[in-house]
Amino acid sequence: MKILLTGASGVLGQNMADYLLQRGCQDLVFWDLVRSDYYADKAQPFIQGSILEPMLGQELLHNVDVVIHCASAAPSYPADAIQSIVVDGTRALLERAFRNGVRKFIYISSTAVYGIPDQSPVYEDAELQDYHDPYNRAKIAAEALCHEYRARGMCVPILRPRTFLGPGRLGTFALLNDWAKDGKGFPLLGSGRNRYQFLDVEDLCQAIYLCMLKDDTASNDTFNIGAKHFASIKEDYQSVLDAAGFGKKIVMIPAAPALWLLRRMEGLGIIPLYKRLYQKIVIDYYVSIDKAERVLGYAPRYSNQDTLVRCYRWYLANLKSFEGKSGNTNSTPWKQGALGLLKVLF
Repeated sequence: MKILLTGASGVLGQNMADYLLQRGCQDLVFWDLVRSDYYADKAQPFIQGSILEPMLGQELLHNVDVVIHCASAAPSYPADAIQSIVVDGTRALLERAFRNGVRKFIYISSTAVYGIPDQSPVYEDAELQDYHDPYNRAKIAAEALCHEYRARGMCVPILRPRTFLGPGRLGTFALLNDWAKDGKGFPLLGSGRNRYQFLDVEDLCQAIYLCMLKDDTASNDTFNIGAKHFASIKEDYQSVLDAAGFGKKIVMIPAAPALWLLRRMEGLGIIPLYKRLYQKIVIDYYVSIDKAERVLGYAPRYSNQDTLVRCYRWYLANLKSFEGKSGNTNSTPWKQGALGLLKVLF
């Protein structure tokens, strides 16, 4: 089985590469716009370039059996970049895969397609809300393209993961880990009693791998992927502060005034957060994974707390590699902006 993995230098891509190699998969091609140092000692080919380059994509997909399409944009990207990467890139890759007779095209979508759900758990047949932000709309549009190619006879599994954490994941979670490392408490909005599901990147890799191995009849569907065990968001975040060992606590901030302030700070561009992120953090937000368990045999290994603490310990062990750096991807710490000024208060 020849496998093409896109987005190979991203957090999911690198973890997925490890997962496949550890299971003896050798006929692999890695593809991304930038080449990570992670691939310096790998024997498999790494192709550097954009998925929008037509000739490059046509050559790479020759004799490929399975495409694992992890390449994506972060919600913090400009709207035109999100459209180009998530929608135009997926369209181009699907068409080339179809022309080359690729047997299975696994698309990594997101639970962002559900927007701000009215109730939890959220099932795969829930309404898709395409009116929140460019990322939310782009993921819905990309899924619609996947359905078009299913109708043309290609097997196109769609996975909708919750926010995933693990080795390599920074982004907004670098804030929590940085404050915990420095012996600070950490602010959260609302009461803290709401249940908010995360996902370990290794469990997401498991789901992709199962999808790859399952026959087309079973896998040619849409699946939610998330942790099975999670407590209240306050309890789960507190596990990181407990692991830091300073005796600090999660501090709850009343939601209404905080949301008002965050909207204005976001409008001024002085915080790294976006509206859908801080709106959903105060509600119950978890998806049903029953279908993935039943059809794929998905069995998540990590709880929310396992995942958050695992991510924190990776952060400490690798701090020197990204200290002083910042960006707007999930593999770089986001600038704290005005939030960094509040750190002294905790």
